[in-house]
Amino acid sequence: MNLPTDKALVIIPTYNEIDNIENMIRAVFEQSTDFSLLIIEDGSPDGTAAVVKKLQGEYSNLHIIERTGKLGLGTAYITGFKWALEKNFEFIFEMDCDFSHDPKDLLKLLARAVEGADLVIGSRYIDGIRIINWPFRRLLLSYGAGIYTRIITGIPILDTTGGFKCFKRSTLENINLDQIISNGYSFQLELNYKVWSKGLKIVEHPIVFTERRDGESKMGGGIVIEAIFAVWRLRFAKMLGKLN
Repeated sequence: MNLPTDKALVIIPTYNEIDNIENMIRAVFEQSTDFSLLIIEDGSPDGTAAVVKKLQGEYSNLHIIERTGKLGLGTAYITGFKWALEKNFEFIFEMDCDFSHDPKDLLKLLARAVEGADLVIGSRYIDGIRIINWPFRRLLLSYGAGIYTRIITGIPILDTTGGFKCFKRSTLENINLDQIISNGYSFQLELNYKVWSKGLKIVEHPIVFTERRDGESKMGGGIVIEAIFAVWRLRFAKMLGKLN
């Protein structure tokens, strides 16, 4: 299949990713030099932005938006989505910088979108559990949270909080990005739920998720509490007809 990589944008939020950023940028462009890559940089004090700017001399499709301070995952992606829509990209990816998401899967996710999916989720739980280097407690918590979410909301997705995704342009245009209120990891849940509530086609594609190999994890204890409340907030919003 001849994939339209020239119409695809990969969005990667960064904060203190000096250990990973150069290798990740090179790995993305190894998949296709026609990809465009947008780094949303939240004022990392470790010099992440400087590395990106240096590599812009090598890659004409490498872009950076610098923000002041650590403003959160959700606002980073919304900034990237709006930029992608303004620049007329047809396929928009979310991806982490820490190599927990394998750049080699980019073309596989893009292929599923080209085949007709409105949203493709790189799923850690479809066709079995595909996670490497997580302690059992964290795995149990994540998997249990997915079950909890499906029971409360009815959403037929196994990996409700995964952050490796490919959206069609039309999918993002169907969502009011200014009405998204989650900013942590429940941001992914809210996006999935809103896409599903629009009746759009969501496909889960199996990936292997590997816990970050360099740098420090940004996952904190408040994520679970945030997600618990987000599930109920979304359900009630849908019941009241206020889900945009």
